[in-house]
Amino acid sequence: MTNHRSFITLADARGPLFVGADLGGTNIKVGVVDDLGRPLSWHTVRTEAQTGPADGARRIALAVLKAIELAGVQPSEIAGVGLGSPGTMDIPSGMLLDPPNLPGWINFPLRDRVSEQCGLPVTFANDAGAAAYGEFWIGSGRDVNSLVLFTLGTGIGCGIIVDGMSIDGEHSHGAECGHMIIDCSDGARMCQCGRTGHLEAYTGANAVMKRTLEALATGHSSSLQARRSRGETITPLVLSQEAEAGDELAATIILETAKYLGVGVVSLLHTIDPAIVVIGGAMTWGGHDTATGRAFLQAVRDEVRLRAFPTPAAQTRIDYASLGGDAGYLGAAGLARSAHHKAAGNSAVGQAVSAEAS
Repeated sequence: MTNHRSFITLADARGPLFVGADLGGTNIKVGVVDDLGRPLSWHTVRTEAQTGPADGARRIALAVLKAIELAGVQPSEIAGVGLGSPGTMDIPSGMLLDPPNLPGWINFPLRDRVSEQCGLPVTFANDAGAAAYGEFWIGSGRDVNSLVLFTLGTGIGCGIIVDGMSIDGEHSHGAECGHMIIDCSDGARMCQCGRTGHLEAYTGANAVMKRTLEALATGHSSSLQARRSRGETITPLVLSQEAEAGDELAATIILETAKYLGVGVVSLLHTIDPAIVVIGGAMTWGGHDTATGRAFLQAVRDEVRLRAFPTPAAQTRIDYASLGGDAGYLGAAGLARSAHHKAAGNSAVGQAVSAEAS
């Protein structure tokens, strides 16, 4: 969807309408969708995080209003806005606490500031939780009741949806599965968060590159050495290209990454027992479109079947996510939709109770 967006017309839209906003360290992605999750518009602006949270809130609000304008509607026709943001955060209070991707945005009431400036109610969510909700609502999990999404990139994001609810936790730290422990040995690798043995320390992009450079330093023969000698930086994209071209070391590193991810998946199968686990983000090695991507997915599945209890091992679907980079804003809109319909349902129940009492 990210590269081939299609939009419905306002005449074809089924109301009410919602706006989803996906705040990233680099870009803010915003779009208007109808009640079925079909986009009417899409807009993106630079985050300019260095200008601070107050300006960031202003930029988000302006992007929301621009997306509404592009959809050909008025702000009064929007039922709600969903905003997905990197953590750490306090979701009930709408506060950013100390997000690593947004340095300096500390203890800032982002939800309320955006709401004030765009004049619309805002539902606040973790960005990975919003992306998971997007996949659950209209993506790879649209036919199930529970889903886990892993997003593979510089870090490892995760979102968990059970019976239509995002599992945010008592302290807004639910689904931080990139920091589950997969190695408790004394020699466990250091995670970017400063603690050891976390899934991210083995499967995040920085960790994968570190493992690759360590292997090259021991003298492994690889076409990656030639690219380094030409002054190229070894990145996950380079690793994927060389694996696809038949480089044994590149393929081995990628399949080892799949094994580590599979260990993490098993822990969630034994905790959440979801219907489907989907894998997205920037580091999916080409997904279904490449032999490397297909081998990576199969290696995750094989590791899960090796380690998990028989029933979840056999019955839990493991696949790639389908919404690409649009999952965040679509899921944020979906969470706003869920909050709107829940409030409308509670209002209807309250009115019925009042009528009976009278």
